[in-house]
Amino acid sequence: MIKVGGSLGAEMTGACADIAELAEQGGEVVVVHGGGTEADRLAAELDRPTRTMTAPNGRHSRYTDAPALDALAMAMLGRVKPALVTALTGAGLRAVGLSGIDGSQVTARRTPPARAVVDGVEQVVRDDFSGRIHQVDPDLVLTLLGGGYVPVVSPPALDPALGMLNVDADRFAARLSLALAADWLIILSNVPGLLRDPADPTSLVTEVPCEELSRYLDGAGGRMKVKLQSAGEAFVAGVPHVVLADGRLDSPVLAARAGAGTTFVRGTR
Repeated sequence: MIKVGGSLGAEMTGACADIAELAEQGGEVVVVHGGGTEADRLAAELDRPTRTMTAPNGRHSRYTDAPALDALAMAMLGRVKPALVTALTGAGLRAVGLSGIDGSQVTARRTPPARAVVDGVEQVVRDDFSGRIHQVDPDLVLTLLGGGYVPVVSPPALDPALGMLNVDADRFAARLSLALAADWLIILSNVPGLLRDPADPTSLVTEVPCEELSRYLDGAGGRMKVKLQSAGEAFVAGVPHVVLADGRLDSPVLAARAGAGTTFVRGTR
């Protein structure tokens, strides 16, 4: 399982070449992607500025009202996914684009109304179309893998009663990797991995013992905290090899498999 961060943009050539090499060696590869950066760009083009909301505990999240969900879906499914499928096809693979709503493979439950600060005003947010993943059915992905295809999967997920919901792509990748009993979960982004100092790319944490995950979570912030938690939970739940790695490298997937980035381990070494 390779998760490609939306922040990588055009910097996906190396990852696509690595995925093709793994497939040539007989490996079955599933690709999950995000798209927040492209969604922000499209929202600006549509004159729908991206908005955030801040929970009482200080956590920031995307405010996904109906227009924002529309822009997010268009960006994910109409820009990021076709570009990634095209790049993988160019690398010689039979790539197929899917979202969580296809085949009802990833279902979610809408986040209940909650108090938050939006545009500087504290209010009870009732129109946010975000959710938490409820269930993952891997049958569609397994069918495609059995036919020699490379599935390229992303949010949104499906609430059977409400329709599309925005769910976090890193959590999406973690839950799908567990449902598929994947051997690897490699989360690629535009940083070397977990950094002790986010401003210093040389301060890489090379290993995170799962027994100390909470300590590292306390020191992380922003998107990295979500990535760290998603990856850590997948490792604890049974994915044998989990890595947070730099997708900007010439050969990022193979480098991660060789030890580059932040690897999750059991106990201290």
